[in-house]
Formats: sequence, C-alpha cells, structure tokens
Amino acid sequence: MAGRGPAPGDAEKASRPSNRKKRQAGTRIIQINPTEQPALPTFYVDVTDDDGNVKKKKFVWPAATKRWWAMWAESPLSRDFTDNDWSELLDTALVHARHWSGDSKAAAELRIRAAKFGATPEDRARLKIVFAQADVADERRRSSKSGADRRGPYGGLKAVD
Repeated sequence: MAGRGPAPGDAEKASRPSNRKKRQAGTRIIQINPTEQPALPTFYVDVTDDDGNVKKKKFVWPAATKRWWAMWAESPLSRDFTDNDWSELLDTALVHARHWSGDSKAAAELRIRAAKFGATPEDRARLKIVFAQADVADERRRSSKSGADRRGPYGGLKAVD
C-alpha cells in the first residue's frame, strides 16, 4: 500500500535547531486567484468492434463520478482552488471514472490523488485542515454547563448569599 508516510513533526519541537531552520526556510507565501470549477469535459475514446475496426465513441462519465465532481464544487475545500488545482482534480476524476467503471487497479491511485485534496478526515488532519464548525462546537462545549463541566471537585455546588 503506497502512501506518503506519517506527517512531519512540529518544527518548533525539532531536536536539532538546524532542522528547525531548514523547515521554516521552505515556506513561501503567494497570492492566489481562485477559479470556478470547470465542467467535466466531453471527449471521445477509441473502441474496437468485433471485426477489429476502431471507432470513436463518446466517453460517458459514470454517475458516481458526476456526483463526486458536484460534491467537490460544493466543498469548502475547493473555495480557493486555482486552475492548476482543478486540472489536477480533473485528472483525478478520470481515475475516479476508471475505478467506478470496474478497473480495480485504479483504486490505489484514486486514494493517493484524493488524499492530496483532503478528501477524508484523516487526510485533512495530515494537511492540518480544520473546518470552522469544529471550532464553534468546541467553544460551545467549553462554555456549556452540562456534563463534564459540572463533574469537577465542586460540581453541583451553588453560590449563595
């Protein structure tokens, strides 16, 4: 099973100061120009008939790939995608289509490509992506007066005059 391996450790906790400097020196901040998601393209593939004749046939996107592509359009992860990002995701859509058309060999490539875009919770954790709702829910939990908040050594006590 191929993959990228574990995420790198925190640069601030590096055992050697030289490692810390090397990791921080590679960061580059650039301004982006997000673009809209393109439509899945129409194209033709060569198909050989029983007589050995090669004909052009319109490629039909699997329904699962169409739903997957629409899901990416709605995902908050894609709000900052550039033309390059959409191009890479379009290549991934072709792998997705192969997978959903019965090519089981495409599954590993699909997993690796989708992981680069943060497709699963594990991928987002590795990429250090957190959805804002998680922060809001965490804040609500900390400020609530239920459950664990009352179980401390003084849980259930009330201030009186």
